Amino acid sequence: MKVKKNDNVVVLTGKDKKKTGKVIAVMPKANKVLVEGVNVQSKSKKARSANETSQIIKKEGAIDASNVMVICPVCNKATRVAHAEVDGKKARICKKCGASLDAKFEKASKKAVKEEAAPKKATTRKKKTETEEVKTETVKKTSTRKKAVKESAEAENA
Repeated sequence: MKVKKNDNVVVLTGKDKKKTGKVIAVMPKANKVLVEGVNVQSKSKKARSANETSQIIKKEGAIDASNVMVICPVCNKATRVAHAEVDGKKARICKKCGASLDAKFEKASKKAVKEEAAPKKATTRKKKTETEEVKTETVKKTSTRKKAVKESAEAENA
């Protein structure tokens, strides 16, 4: 499918023609998408007990993926989707302006630019030795013993 979750799309046909919204869910086997604020269906929910109230629930219905078109985040136009290889991976590209439609590829390319500009700093971590661990355990044991002795002494005095 050319439409993915979190894409901004415009509806091409139907009662919600020219409405735009964010894709909430994609169903590739059924070739359908759920778009925020499009194909809103109302369902009546009856009260099942005395303290509940009856209500009308509004919910988005699925529409066919062929009835929506992806909006390019760069040029803000409805566009067809092309596929090309970026850094050895297949990415979706805008047919009108050539910008990437996948956010992770944009982030990856920005990170690559930053890494080239600034070299990585060497980080060193201090490793605990067995003797240091033994020392901390003995300190904890002696402090708990001292507390126990103080508490017993206070109990005897009272």
